[in-house]
Amino acid sequence: MADDAAAWDSADNSDLQSGPSSYHHPVRLIDSQESPPPANPSPSQPRSSTDSIGRSWRDSQTVGVENRESSGPNDSATLVDASFDENVLRSLCELDCGVPLLLDRIKQSMISCREASVFLKKRAAIEESYGQNMHKLARITADTYSMNDGKAGTFVAAWQSSMKIHEAVGDSRLRFAQRLNEMSEELATLAKEVDKNRKQTKELATRYERALQESEAITEKCKNRLDITSEELERVLLQKEGESLKDNTVQQRPAGAGGKRAIGKAVAKGGLLLKGKNPGNIQRQEDDIRSRMSSASDAYRKAVTDTQAMRQEYFNFQLPRILRALKECADEMDLGTQYHLTRYAFLFESTVLSDGSTLVPPHEEGSPFGLGLKATLELIDNRGDFKAYMQNYAYARGPVTPRGPRREGPTDEGFLPPLPTHHSDKAHNPPPNGINGLQDRGRPTFGVDLADQMTRDNVEVPPIMEKCCQAIEKFGIESQGIYRVSGTVTKVANLRQRLDKDMDSVDLDATEWSSDINNVASVMKMWLRELPDPLLTYDLQQGFIDAAKIENDRLRHIRLHERVNELPDANYATLKYFLGHLQRINEHAAENSMSVQNLAIVFGPTLFGQLKPNPANGAEGGMADATHQNMAIETILQHYTDIFVDEGE
Repeated sequence: MADDAAAWDSADNSDLQSGPSSYHHPVRLIDSQESPPPANPSPSQPRSSTDSIGRSWRDSQTVGVENRESSGPNDSATLVDASFDENVLRSLCELDCGVPLLLDRIKQSMISCREASVFLKKRAAIEESYGQNMHKLARITADTYSMNDGKAGTFVAAWQSSMKIHEAVGDSRLRFAQRLNEMSEELATLAKEVDKNRKQTKELATRYERALQESEAITEKCKNRLDITSEELERVLLQKEGESLKDNTVQQRPAGAGGKRAIGKAVAKGGLLLKGKNPGNIQRQEDDIRSRMSSASDAYRKAVTDTQAMRQEYFNFQLPRILRALKECADEMDLGTQYHLTRYAFLFESTVLSDGSTLVPPHEEGSPFGLGLKATLELIDNRGDFKAYMQNYAYARGPVTPRGPRREGPTDEGFLPPLPTHHSDKAHNPPPNGINGLQDRGRPTFGVDLADQMTRDNVEVPPIMEKCCQAIEKFGIESQGIYRVSGTVTKVANLRQRLDKDMDSVDLDATEWSSDINNVASVMKMWLRELPDPLLTYDLQQGFIDAAKIENDRLRHIRLHERVNELPDANYATLKYFLGHLQRINEHAAENSMSVQNLAIVFGPTLFGQLKPNPANGAEGGMADATHQNMAIETILQHYTDIFVDEGE
């Protein structure tokens, strides 16, 4: 029993260090030495893992056991978290099949999670193929038409605009496919982690049950040994009593039938079974058996006490913690799957609405998107185009003698009058001074090289970045999903043009922009995406990717630090300011849900841009490895102080 108790303690110390991680709150199985059960617990009626032994002990042992009804309501609160659903835990503890029930439930949840992951992966492949084909078709069609001798005038303008709309739809689907791939990978990772935690908890529960069963078996052996010793003592006592009666019968034997009956009673009690035994030997044998019976009784009592304590420890303390860990594994899987499916539905709706806004933009004053696909194609003026074509054709031919029959007659008759000039396009030309008469200051910032605009403005940080970041920190630092939630398409485009035309005249503190700070955040991301050379530069792009592939955290940090130091001065200063802004956003992650990982997912593709086209090997560019992009940004954010902040600052 000492070995079994030591094995139980070692299993408790070695296996209950940590439990499976929860999706929202990590689960930690508390060690029994760190948080022991109450000194005077009110354990429930002990249960055995084997019914026959358990029932016999319930009937025979009452030491240290109280009825379940006598336990107070506050006793169970010491066993599990107050935030946990104690009614569910209590119901699971009442069931003999609580552990296998939860294990089977986790298996079902894992299958559902994996099916959702496979669906999102296949859906992402479909969307990616659709987006790439749509984008490729629109570009090839636009380029091919420009090289061919097709119709000009309003038709070509409408045709090129419609191809741009198709490109925008394709880009939207590519972004949707990228997010679907990310969610599929997250679900697959969640399933692997929960499966690992489920196996560890199952092994732990099996070990506890096996230890309890072994202790019960030892107790049963001690009981059998005590019963055998009791039978031996009974036989010796019968033998001793029989010898005593024999002597009395021989000394006081009466004549007649009465003497025969006395001898018969002695024989019946076993007095003559061991004829010739010395009474002294019988006494010594009795003393030896009594000594062995005392030892067997002590061993049985100790085995019963140890097993009872072990049973109470398991059913009143260890089993609730094991069931709680398994239940949180199931909740983690269910909540994670539901979260990603809900996110998928939201992204799907957003993508469809974005496509709808691209095809039919809202009619708002100052909208830069112009008309939708149908309205654009309806602007084709076949009659006006033909008139313009006739006029241009006749002008191009000049006084050359026509191939057809010559006209005869007076010069003033029989000839077509001069065709009027067609001016139908004037109604569709935008005002020359930008949006609603807004003056263009001639200092554009979108799509302008970073070093050029910083040299032009004589600043250390681009003014648009300072303006937007200050507004976001002032009005949106606790906004849920800042930088992850997109703004209104038309308002984002309107703000972009206003900042590009005359940045100083735009007041981001105004209610028009501060009421929905996501519009400002979207403009900030748009400015970074439209840089001709991305913030991390084409030249150092592959170096950042290679450094992010390093598995060792310390070495990856060092290599990324080296790549950051190699950035041009303008890029380094801008990156330092912007990542410092993201650090302040991350400090309020509890309110805005923008952890370092979420920020890296949002800004990985933005700061890296597309791969630089390489005509030598035929590479057309495209998105770099999103995983390594995100890892690079995440590592730089985590070590922002070591990389950017000097000790003297």
